[in-house]
Amino acid sequence: MLTIRLTPYTSTTWSWTATTYITDDQTSQVTPFSHPMLEHLAVTDSVRTFITVRERIAGRRPAAPDPRIVGSTAYDQARSLATQWPADFVLVETRPGHPVEVLAGAARTTPLYLAEGNGVLHGSWDMADLRPFVEGISPREAARLLIYQPRYGTETLFTGIRRLTERAKAIFGGALHLHYPEPALHLRPRDLRPDGEVLAALTQSIDAALDLRPLDPATTVFHLTGGFDSGTIATRAAIRQPDQITTAALQVTGLGRAQQKRRRVQMRAALPFGATDLLVDCADAPPLHPDCPRIRGEAISPYEEPLFLPFHRLTGQIADHGAQAVVTGLGGDEMVALSPQESEAVAAANAHITDKLPWLGPDARPAVRYGDDGIAPPAIVNAITLLSLETAAPPLLRAGLWPIHPFTQPAMISLGEQLPLHWREFKNLQRRHMAALGLGDDVCNPVERESFVWLVESSLKTYGIPLLEQMLADGSPLIEAHLIDPDGLKATIATIGTEPYDEEFHAKLLQVIDLHLAATAYL
Repeated sequence: MLTIRLTPYTSTTWSWTATTYITDDQTSQVTPFSHPMLEHLAVTDSVRTFITVRERIAGRRPAAPDPRIVGSTAYDQARSLATQWPADFVLVETRPGHPVEVLAGAARTTPLYLAEGNGVLHGSWDMADLRPFVEGISPREAARLLIYQPRYGTETLFTGIRRLTERAKAIFGGALHLHYPEPALHLRPRDLRPDGEVLAALTQSIDAALDLRPLDPATTVFHLTGGFDSGTIATRAAIRQPDQITTAALQVTGLGRAQQKRRRVQMRAALPFGATDLLVDCADAPPLHPDCPRIRGEAISPYEEPLFLPFHRLTGQIADHGAQAVVTGLGGDEMVALSPQESEAVAAANAHITDKLPWLGPDARPAVRYGDDGIAPPAIVNAITLLSLETAAPPLLRAGLWPIHPFTQPAMISLGEQLPLHWREFKNLQRRHMAALGLGDDVCNPVERESFVWLVESSLKTYGIPLLEQMLADGSPLIEAHLIDPDGLKATIATIGTEPYDEEFHAKLLQVIDLHLAATAYL
């Protein structure tokens, strides 16, 4: 939601230039991302100054951006209130002769990557802006990503670039220090009262999440994939604002394609959605296609969507429609997730580390054992959800779209944590919500799996194998860093055409390709 260039210890008289906050000596600047869903303000007591960029809240006029001069007591009060903002925010604070500080809020929507160089702290929501500061590849983070066990923390694939995690503070006085917050407290499942109205509580939570921000249905598009999570949010929005809700989705390939179409048609016919439905057929936009910006060599972050091209196409179509915001169902899985104590399958999945992939190099294998070192403490929002939000945000921002994720609101998370097991298992909360709207079995109890698995398989076989062969022929930073074993990778490629496709095994080659492309573009 912003880019920064901060020099510590220097003058901190700030001014607003209509696009950027800048110091009088021009050594520091803060540039907010320009969007109707955001606002920014600056407050100073003539010594200290804080600048905050944040999501707007409904019912409030946008803050005036020019710096306000107040007394020291008023400054302390204003800063305290700024850090209690209920939506996403980033706060920068400076004062002469001191290090600069950057603080992130708990309701993270976009990433903030940081890098230091020549005594200056640089930061951006787009990792590509920090490419000049890349030093090398982190074996530990590369191992996490190669085995599909991502962890939320300050570390990124590239040494020299760090992530500012939720509620964390960055202090820069010539060297960058990142300080994690205390672990967030969470609730436990409770028994329901006989008169407990779970579905009413769900709709109230959705309403509160949607009402928090000044969403205009004319410039907002709702994801409606056919699944439970986006469907739960979008159907509620259609009831609240009849005939005004525009929907969008990717059409999957494979066995679930026809079912997805039927489910979406049923939802849109049964509820008062608007007339416009934006669709991108994944069959026409396969990942790894030569048209993909990632394949063309653009510096796409390794944390952005692995299936980049279809999402890129859909984002462009939504922007061309004139939208300014996109509402998703991200976080719905985690809201009703079972704990390892509640599910043997979850416990087994959490304990499973795929460290026997034949293409893992000699430096990646030992790094797997330290995958949990240095990660962030428990957050209010699930760590996997936070990583998913960072995956979705940059392509949307580049298209001028602001992401909204109702399932990540604290009230929604709190509701999910307290629900008894039978409301959470098999996504019964979302299923019952759909059934209460009169939707049929095709929507509430789908038989086929609607997944990108077939899209990934065909893309790997069509485009992925030539990319991997080219990687072996031309070399790769991952091979040079001993993170990929070329012999193991070559042997795996040789078996793809002769052995049955194994989703759990072969699909991970997509990550090898994406990380190779990112490392090549950044290094």
